[in-house]
Parts: sequence; C-alpha cells; structure tokens
Amino acid sequence: MTKKLCLVISSLGPGGMERVMSELAECFCQKQIVVHLVLYGIKPEIFYHLPVNIIIHKPSFRFNNRLRIWFTLKTFIYLRSEIKKIRPDSVLSFGEYWNNFVLLALYGFKCPVYVSDRCQPDKSLGNFHNLLRKFLYPRAAGVIVQTNIAKDIYQRMLPEAKLYVIGNPIRTIVKEPGILKENIVLSVGRLIKTKHHDELIRIFVKVNPSNWKLVIIGDDANRQQNKARLNALIKELNAEDKVLLAGTRNDVDTFYKKSKIFAFTSSSEGFPNVIGEAMSAGLPVIAFDCIAGPSELIQNKINGLLIKLFDYEEYERSLIILMKDDSLRKSMGENAQSSITRFSTKIVSETYYSVLVS
Repeated sequence: MTKKLCLVISSLGPGGMERVMSELAECFCQKQIVVHLVLYGIKPEIFYHLPVNIIIHKPSFRFNNRLRIWFTLKTFIYLRSEIKKIRPDSVLSFGEYWNNFVLLALYGFKCPVYVSDRCQPDKSLGNFHNLLRKFLYPRAAGVIVQTNIAKDIYQRMLPEAKLYVIGNPIRTIVKEPGILKENIVLSVGRLIKTKHHDELIRIFVKVNPSNWKLVIIGDDANRQQNKARLNALIKELNAEDKVLLAGTRNDVDTFYKKSKIFAFTSSSEGFPNVIGEAMSAGLPVIAFDCIAGPSELIQNKINGLLIKLFDYEEYERSLIILMKDDSLRKSMGENAQSSITRFSTKIVSETYYSVLVS
C-alpha cells in the first residue's frame, strides 16, 4: 500500500518557515508516496509554488477574529477530522505556537506526529504555551530542531523528547552572466523588531557610501506595522536615494545575484534561510552571532563575518571593510558558496524523508 505523508502548517504565506515547507513538499512529491498539505490558520494562503500532485486541504470557513474562541474550536475540530479522513502514515507540523495546537488536536491518534520549532530555541512562548510544550512534545514521535545548539537547549528543557537535528534546505542560486554586480548591500527578512532594520539603516547611512545602496526586501508581519516607521526614519536621515524598502518580491533571486554584500542584523533566529540563500548566491554575509542559526552557517572571517550581538560599532567597522575590499568579498563569497552545499535541498529533504517515512 502506498504510504501517505501529511504536512501541516497554518499558512504558506511569505516567510522562511513557509518556504522550507514548500521545498520539502516539492521533494516529497517526487517520491512514491501520496503527500497531503493541510492549511488551517487565520489566513491559509499559498505564496510559494507547490507541485501539481500534492493534495491541498483548507477549511471551508473564514476565521472570524471577533469570535476567536468559537473559531479556534472550529479550527481544532476541522484539523482533527481532516487528518482523521486522510489517515496518514506520519504527520509533520511546523510552527512553535501552532505545534501545541496540532499535538492537542491529534492527541490519541496512532499515527506518528513530528513537530519542528523554527524560532530561537530558548525563546519563551509564554507560561501557557511553555507548559503545553513541556507536556506535549515528549509525546510526539519526534521533535526536529535546526541546529546542534538548539538540540542542547531542548535536551535541557525537554529531556524526555526524541530529538533530531536537521537544518533547512537551501536553494541553489545559479549566477547568470547577464546580471552584473552592483554596489548593493542587501538584507532580506520580515519587517519585525527583532530584525533591527532600523539599526541597519542607521549604520549604512552613517558609513555614508556615495555610490552604494541598501536594499531591504520584506514586508510588515506579526501586526507590527514597522514599514511606516522605517520609511519615516529613511526620510529623517535624508536617505531616500540610498535606502530602498523593496517590500515582498517574487524576484528576490535577482537581488541576490546583483548585490555584493548581504547584511543581517537579526537578534533572534532558528535557522536563517536568507543567510543560506545569500551564501548560495556567492555573497559574503555579515551577521550578528545570535544564539542559534548564523554560527551554524558562517565560519567567522572565512565565509562571512560574525559580530557580537548588538555590537553596532564593530558591525559598522566590518561593513566598511567589506565594502572597500573587493578581493575579500570575492574570497568570502566563494567560500560561502562551497560551504553551503551541505544544506542542499536534496540532502536535507532526504534526511527528513528518512525520519518521516521509514
């Protein structure tokens, strides 16, 4: 009998976690199995490409936030009944807050359920969700973490949970002869406070390069409405001709290919896909050494630069060095491109597959 795998996620809107799920779906659908995707969140949208042979499930109702308790219960019932109808051989769920919801909805099911948190591993989810995680995660078939640092932290938090370390699949971004390099410092990420785009803008403007531009790809998320604040900052610094907020883009690969430096100022990560993608495109990366993620990808001063968290002065000095030294950018970019192949989509998806479909 053909095995069935069920992928469960709240949404496939723009985001790193969502991109990983879509890439895994692409690879799993090439196997001799049936792949189902269940979307159940408030906005169960699909931004990323999905293979034609995946079976997609969405709730027939629209979530009404004014009746939050009722529609949460309705979503709970939908998720449980939908997966019961699918009768999968295994389930994979993404999303730290959502995983508790999925594990509760599927409590008592015989099929193995694997969950993966995609955030900073020591992040508190609040007392209620922390308590749920402590109770539910050891009952999952497996908890998939993205880095060895995350595994160490989870082992202390959840000693009874069965842990697997699997990094994210990083797409291969192939250079195109027709796309010429420009003096662009690129950053990609949602416009949320923990990405510290405001500080990156300040650093870039302070450096004051006459012939460089800073391009930030990403849009508002988590109801934070930071785009207006960042635009106001750019105007205040008289940097409209130097800093571009490019919003959500379908052509992000073009920016990877034509930029010269990738700058990342996030202070909270699980496994930053965008760093891996920049490295795949041959870009030297400068990033804060936050607790998990960047150090799993970057070897300091070999294929990129790791800066002590919130040391903005060192970040500024390092950015200046990269902008001025073409040979350093080239050598770091080449090292980055070769080192990131260990996280190729094929290698990572096969590792997931061996865990989920044994």
